[in-house]
Amino acid sequence: MAHGVFFSISKFAKMSRTTRETLRHYDRIGLLSPMTRGENNYRYYSSTQLAVMNVIRTLQESGMTLYEIKKLKDVRTPELAEEVFSRQIEKIDTTINEWVKTKKLLLTLQSSIRSALNVDEEEISVRFMPAESIALGNLNDYSRGRNDYDALLSFYNAMHEKYPDLNMNHSVWGMFSQERIKGRDWVWPDRFYFNNPEGNDEKPAALYAIGYKRGGYGQTDDLYRRITDYIEKNGLEICGDAYEEYLHNEVCITEDKNYLMRVMITVREKQKRS
Repeated sequence: MAHGVFFSISKFAKMSRTTRETLRHYDRIGLLSPMTRGENNYRYYSSTQLAVMNVIRTLQESGMTLYEIKKLKDVRTPELAEEVFSRQIEKIDTTINEWVKTKKLLLTLQSSIRSALNVDEEEISVRFMPAESIALGNLNDYSRGRNDYDALLSFYNAMHEKYPDLNMNHSVWGMFSQERIKGRDWVWPDRFYFNNPEGNDEKPAALYAIGYKRGGYGQTDDLYRRITDYIEKNGLEICGDAYEEYLHNEVCITEDKNYLMRVMITVREKQKRS
C-alpha cells in the first residue's frame, strides 16, 4: 500500500476490526497515534499503520497487556521483538496443550454419559466389547487396617509418579479380579484406574456380562449378585476381571442415590469338563 493513503478514524476502525473509542484510547496512552490530523483536527491513519494495529491486537490476544505492548513499541528493535514473540509463542503453546487436555477430558466424560443414556437398567446383557485404553493403578493394599480411602490416596500418588503428564481429572473406577468375584467379595476394588484414553494400560477386548444400577458409590452388592446369578443360569463362567464404572455421577447427577453404575464381568461359555 502507498504511504500516502490515509483513512479517517471511522474507516480505519472498520478496516482494523476495532472501534473509534479503542483508537482514541491508544492515542491517549501513546500506543498508536494518528499519522496526521486535518485542519479540523480529525484523526487520519496511514495504511501502513494497519500492520502495527494487527500486531497490537495479536499481542493482546496472546495475553500481553497494553502496558507491555507499549513498552516494546517505545524501545523496539528486531532482536527485542523476536525475543518477545518467542516468549509469547511459548505461552501460546502451553495454553494450546492445556486446552487439548481439557478437550480430551470433556470428550471422555461426554462419551461416558452418552454410553448410558436410555439403557435398560433392569436388563443383564452379554456383549463383546472392544479394547479400551485406561491408566491402571497398582494392586491395592488393604493390610494393617487400611481401607479403600487409603488405597485411593496411594493410587493418586502412584499415578503422579507413573504418569507425570497425565490429566488426573478423569473418572476413577475400580477393577476386581475374577477370584474376588467368584468368591463374592466385591466390597473394595483390587485396583483403581483412570478412565483415560491416554493411559498405557488396557481394559481388554472380551465378552462381558453387563448390568446397571442406580445408587451411590459402593452400593453395588445386589448388582453383582444379579450378574453372577445370570452368569450361572445362562451357561457362562467368569474368566477374567470385572470393571465397576460410574457413568453418571456427580458430574451430571445432583443426588448420589441416583448415580448410574455399570458392572462388567469378563465371561465365556462354560467349558465342558472332561
